[in-house]
Amino acid sequence: MTTAAEAPVKRSIAVTNPATGEVVTQFATQGPAAIEACVQAAHDAVRLLRATDFRTRASWLRQAADLLEADCEEVAHAIVVEMGKPIRQARAEVTKSARTMRYYADHAEEFLAEQPLPAPEQVGARRALTKYQPLGVVLAVMPWNYPIWQAMRFAAPALMAGNAGVLKHASNVPQSALYLDSLFIRGGFPPGSFSALLIGSDSVGSIIADPRTAAVTLTGSDGAGRSVGALAGRAIKKTVLELGGSDPFLVLPSADVEQAATTAVAARMNNNGQSCIAGKRFIVHTDVYDEFAALFAAKIAALSVGDPLEETTDIGPIATLDGRDELAAQVEDAIAHGARVLATAATPTGSAGWYYPPTLLDNVGPDSRLFQEEAFGPVAVLYRAADEQEAVTLANGTPFGLSSAVWTTDEDQAQRIVDALDAGAVFINGMSVSYPELPFGGVRNSGYGRELGAAGIREFCNLKTVWIA
Repeated sequence: MTTAAEAPVKRSIAVTNPATGEVVTQFATQGPAAIEACVQAAHDAVRLLRATDFRTRASWLRQAADLLEADCEEVAHAIVVEMGKPIRQARAEVTKSARTMRYYADHAEEFLAEQPLPAPEQVGARRALTKYQPLGVVLAVMPWNYPIWQAMRFAAPALMAGNAGVLKHASNVPQSALYLDSLFIRGGFPPGSFSALLIGSDSVGSIIADPRTAAVTLTGSDGAGRSVGALAGRAIKKTVLELGGSDPFLVLPSADVEQAATTAVAARMNNNGQSCIAGKRFIVHTDVYDEFAALFAAKIAALSVGDPLEETTDIGPIATLDGRDELAAQVEDAIAHGARVLATAATPTGSAGWYYPPTLLDNVGPDSRLFQEEAFGPVAVLYRAADEQEAVTLANGTPFGLSSAVWTTDEDQAQRIVDALDAGAVFINGMSVSYPELPFGGVRNSGYGRELGAAGIREFCNLKTVWIA
């Protein structure tokens, strides 16, 4: 992987392997001069990108996708060492990112085509239309849980629209950030089209305020979203905020309970349970509660927890020590308030890694932190619902609204629940997943705006109305 030259200054960004707790390498943070050079290069690149056509940008993006796939093993290994996801899932992240690049290379021109409008004849117009034009430099503040995919679902559509990107990645995944810093230039994009900065969060405000920055996208906590949203609002900059969730997974009496339980394990435990779109609250109708709970518990207890570089590992470590400790505190609080532990899986003995056992809880009451907070790790919570209405009430009973899943073969019931859920997406008889073809984003404390699909590429474009007399 491409890495930064190690400058002879104090190093302050470390790659710590969460499976061992050992520091692997360190990098120097970049200062004001590097930030200025990056933003100016991005600003200059916008002029070049706007002068190119979709076919040219698509060829560059496809070449970058080919390079990413060729580097798959190297990139996947670095992801595992930086944040601890199982190697099979890291490879899948890389290939999904490449597929998304090709998706936008194939469809950007279609998504951003001029749209004719009815001409207002009463004022003498012959023709009217809308055009999508790039906004300019887009700052992306991205998290560590999907270090390539999170950045790519912004970068691919932004670049195809003719924008330039500046990435402020999470501080624990600098190698992933630096790989992306070089990838698009290797694919043929002009210098400055996409750059990664190794900076702290205290530098973000000045980049948002810079008049050369046109827009901001952030994936992170709701606290980070409030901060970035406030800064962008003060500067009158367009924002897209994806702020996590506590997604409900509803199981109704007509569901295939065996399939629902199998999918529930994947929905909760994928990426070591560290996914904003993961099912986190499993709301089960009382008629099938005991059956589902028994199946879910047995499947969780059977998970293999260990070295994420081993092909057979299902669950690796939590990405950060603070994250592991926070998750433990949430579970301990729930138990102190009467929650029951229905199942756990064994973790490696004698390891210095930041492992947390996959855990299934029920009887989590409203006085518990887990009742309202997002649990970012392999912890699932079961809730019993007496009927459909109570299931929906529980599902809507948090401040979040990212995605959701509903298991029922009753089509009328499915439609009622789709309409009633406060969420950016509803998956019927399946697991919530982000796909390049589908708009992705939330409501309420889960943020606003959309990534992916046609909506995702249009977020950072000016929708310009043209009136011709």
